[in-house]
Amino acid sequence: MAYVISDDCIQCGACEAECPCGAITEGDGKYVIDADACADCGSCADVCPVGAPQAE
Repeated sequence: MAYVISDDCIQCGACEAECPCGAITEGDGKYVIDADACADCGSCADVCPVGAPQAE
């Protein structure tokens, strides 16, 4: 299952820089994870200061 980014996102960009798949892009008000590209590795969740990326 892919990760999703909750509304807790503060748009710091840490998750985008950490994603080895390039599955994270800046969206409208928060970052967004492309479920088809996400490898479910959890790297984004490990670096997020507010815990916004969560396993779906």
